[in-house]
Amino acid sequence: MNNKTQLIDTHAHYDHKQFNQDREELLTQMAADGIASIINVGCDLKSSRESVALAEAHPFIYATVGVHPHNAKTLSDKSLKELEALCAHAKVVAYGEIGLDFFHNFSPPDIQRHWFKKQLDLVKELDIPAVIHSRDAAEETFEMVEKSSLKRGVIHSFSGDVALAYAYTHLGFHIGIGGVVTFDKTKRLQEVVDAIPLDKILLETDAPYLTPAPFRGKRNISSYLTYVATAIAEIKGVTYEQVCAQTSDNARGLFGV
Repeated sequence: MNNKTQLIDTHAHYDHKQFNQDREELLTQMAADGIASIINVGCDLKSSRESVALAEAHPFIYATVGVHPHNAKTLSDKSLKELEALCAHAKVVAYGEIGLDFFHNFSPPDIQRHWFKKQLDLVKELDIPAVIHSRDAAEETFEMVEKSSLKRGVIHSFSGDVALAYAYTHLGFHIGIGGVVTFDKTKRLQEVVDAIPLDKILLETDAPYLTPAPFRGKRNISSYLTYVATAIAEIKGVTYEQVCAQTSDNARGLFGV
């Protein structure tokens, strides 16, 4: 692929153990597969450190740091200070993923709320983009983000309706679209993609999760982002090249990658 059709994966987890056997081989192949940049996303203190290390080792990889709601119970004021220090690294481009997840409740809801608020406050203080996770907590997540007065970031793996997407874009946020948009029974997400402007969409894989059709059920990798871009092009009635160019511009504008 030429530069006009290169894609940016704004959300992946290459520190995950599923990549332990072939991580370097996969990452070496990315440029040939049309992947210009990857943002590796932290979920806890350990993965945040590992994301920074990956970014140091690979020029095209950038990092975020933060603690996922699943891991909120592991947070402390001391670890939050270390996360803040990691944000000073030149290749850390955002804070997250943070948010609320009341589907699994791996951390108690009150603990999730407490540390989501504290991390939102840190994002505001640092003046960097936020990567927001929300599952079965759409209304409360939005209320907390709105109250934080943050004006930039991405709602990762968006699962809400058109009204919620509009509300987030009105705040200044982008909408993260990944492999789920290629599934047969995702009419609501496809309606969101159709409704919101292309300049508010970011492409993401959540690798190794949320693999697009036709590889659903297998390990996801950034190279499969082409299937997401193709689906978006079909939904919006634009060319694949337009999707690649605009979403890459969106990512560069938000994250500076």
